[in-house]
Amino acid sequence: MRFEVGNPNTAAVVRVYDLAMTHALDTDDLFIHQIQQHCAAARLNFFLIEPLWVQPFFEAFQQGRVWARVLLNMHSEHHLPEEIYHRLVWLAAQRQTYVIDPPDRALAAFDKARMHSRLMAAGLHVPHTVFAHSDALETFKLSDSDRAALGTPFVIKPALGYGRRGLVLDATSERDLARSVQAWGPGTYLLQRRITPRLIDGWPGYFRVYYVFGSIWCCWWNCYNDNYRQVTPQDMQRLGLQALEDIARRIAGLTGMNFFSTEIAWTDSGQFVVIDYVNDQCHMLSQSADPQRGVPDAVVIGIAQRLVEAARDYLTRR
Repeated sequence: MRFEVGNPNTAAVVRVYDLAMTHALDTDDLFIHQIQQHCAAARLNFFLIEPLWVQPFFEAFQQGRVWARVLLNMHSEHHLPEEIYHRLVWLAAQRQTYVIDPPDRALAAFDKARMHSRLMAAGLHVPHTVFAHSDALETFKLSDSDRAALGTPFVIKPALGYGRRGLVLDATSERDLARSVQAWGPGTYLLQRRITPRLIDGWPGYFRVYYVFGSIWCCWWNCYNDNYRQVTPQDMQRLGLQALEDIARRIAGLTGMNFFSTEIAWTDSGQFVVIDYVNDQCHMLSQSADPQRGVPDAVVIGIAQRLVEAARDYLTRR
């Protein structure tokens, strides 16, 4: 679709896409192909903003020659304002594109330091946490009470971290904070009690739950070897795992997020503890491409379909 925009003296030809998607091409193509296929079935035109095209797309967007009605953000760096995808997503939001999810909302939810108190206030279980900032690296000291509450070993993670960069799982003192800072960089850090999930039929009771516009997919996720399998209706009924869906819906209500995943551990005491609070830009590596680390194909396919349905529904209402 093309139309003319601009001031009375200079009109620019603009290419309008119903749905555009940022993507770093860091997974296989199943998710991308599913988005493309569902867009075609819904008669939505689609553009993939991959690394080769992100700079010219950004410049065209900035100049008013390109616009997207909906932008599905599958790649931007929240902690790097100068990064091209980061700038594109914020530009799109400023130009009235419907961004899944809006960058200010996504950043507020993704920031573990900001989310921690919100989850606690909502009555959700989270690990005991002490906050530290890289600026205080030389002077930061744990109190005796915090040492006792954290236990040994404990976990250190950057508030805006992802992909295990900066994650320390075997910390024994505040000195280990330097390891995390060295790997990630400046910012706020969480020192957290290490939560051990119960074992169920040989699998750790650890789950990744995907929330997509009100639809939910629950997966067992082996936190020791990265292997996934989908939670079945039989699992849900036999083990009483309905709390997983409830927690995801409560987090969605708190944050306003429409597309995210959360990690939840089920402990020997029976608590469901939220470990990694909100992950936007979910990594959709498929299990058929990587049997060890991939998300079950049915989950990848279902999520892609739901995202396009949500984009279509939004455009229909406009």
